[in-house]
This record gives sequence, structure tokens and C-alpha cells, in this order.
Amino acid sequence: MKKLFAALLLVAPLAAPIVAEAAKPAKLHVGESVEIAAKPEVVWDKIKDFNGLGTWHPAVAKSEIVEGTNNKKGAVRVLTLQDGGTIKEKLLSHRGKSFKYTILEGVLPVSDYTSKVAVKPGKNGGSTVEWSGDFKRKSADANPPQGQDDATATKTMTTVYRAGLDNLKKVVANNR
Repeated sequence: MKKLFAALLLVAPLAAPIVAEAAKPAKLHVGESVEIAAKPEVVWDKIKDFNGLGTWHPAVAKSEIVEGTNNKKGAVRVLTLQDGGTIKEKLLSHRGKSFKYTILEGVLPVSDYTSKVAVKPGKNGGSTVEWSGDFKRKSADANPPQGQDDATATKTMTTVYRAGLDNLKKVVANNR
């Protein structure tokens, strides 16, 4: 019995990092897309402005560049949502017909968030817009409170992407 106890004392410190790693929130992914009956150049002209999310996403009341230069790597924008909440985001890349960004802080139930928006050629001369993100839930607790779990984080980001893409399709159609 003493040997078993001594062996457990030796192994326990090695197991602690494994248990801690298992308790960390998992990386989650959401990806949504929309087909738009407009050339990729037309769609890209509508969404290429990193500071212009409010022109096509219905949840955004205002966008303001607070650091750096718009559409340049390192630019930081603060989005003010229709309900008054804010999200601070940093542009990681802006090239071709795509851009990638990360959330620095905000009201969404996510952390370690990076996202990419891309416009690609679609069917019949139209466009496909893809919006995808990788993230973790905001709560690092092993048993997160209701509303701060993986399902909530995934559902929230799916709703954000879907609302934006569906409205983008309407905005582009109305401006043709």
C-alpha cells in the first residue's frame, strides 16, 4: 500500500496538466455562406471597408476606427451595436477579396476569436460570400454557467453571420 501511495504521489503532478488541459474550452468553428446574384467585384465593393460593417449588418449602429488606418493590418475598430453593446476588433489581414480579424474585447460570448470574410466567384457569374470564425466560449469554467457554454457561443456566432449575410444579399440587390 505504501508503494502504491508513493507511486501516486509521483504520478499526480504529471496528471495535473492533463486534467487542466481537458477542462479548457474547446476550439469551436462556425461557417456560413450566401449566394448573391452580383459579380464578386460589386459585392466586394460593398464589404471591403473594414470600418463599413454597419452599412450592411443590421446589428451594427456605428463603426469607428480607433487605432491605425482603415483596411490596413493592425487597424482597430469599435462597433457599437443597436442595443448599445460594443465590440473591439483588430484587422489581421486585408488582401484580395477577403479580410481576417480578431475580437479584442466585447459583449459576444466568445474568446480567442478570429474570423474571415471572403468573396468568391459563385454560380452564373454571381458571388459566394463566406464568413467563418474559430473561437472558444468566453467562460473558461469547466462547467460554464448557462448562456456561457459552447452551444450558446456557437448559436450566437451563427446568428451574427446569418443576419449579416442575409442582409448583405438584400443590400446588394437593392443597390443594383
